[in-house]
Amino acid sequence: MSFLDSLLGGQGQQAGAGSMIGVAGQLLQQAGGVQGLASMLQQNGLAGAVQSWVGTGANQAVSGEQLGQALQNGGLGSVVQEAASKFGVDPSVVLNGLSQVLPHAVDHLTPDGQAPADGQGGGFNLGMLEGLAGKLMGGQA
Repeated sequence: MSFLDSLLGGQGQQAGAGSMIGVAGQLLQQAGGVQGLASMLQQNGLAGAVQSWVGTGANQAVSGEQLGQALQNGGLGSVVQEAASKFGVDPSVVLNGLSQVLPHAVDHLTPDGQAPADGQGGGFNLGMLEGLAGKLMGGQA
């Protein structure tokens, strides 16, 4: 059982690591890529955490509540609501899962410690997160 399945309790089947990576991908797409999401989260109270995710050091943790507040203030709260409805869970379950997955997703997409510039042909696609689900589900994060 992966750490995300444990985190999500009995809802691990409906809202496991792969599903949370899908939600993270939706957030990235709607925000305009890594740079857009990072910028939005930084402007809404998570500057230090986001910089640690993009940088090459250890990822700073955020709570589901902190992430939820930043996403809501940044106009992306609807993505969380839609995912919660889809999985049949409370939005807090989705936010707790995202608080575990999003730091790894951003870190994975910024291996050189910098967010790719949006205009440099670096348009985000979900395939860019391929391999991360296996890494997270295997507990090797």
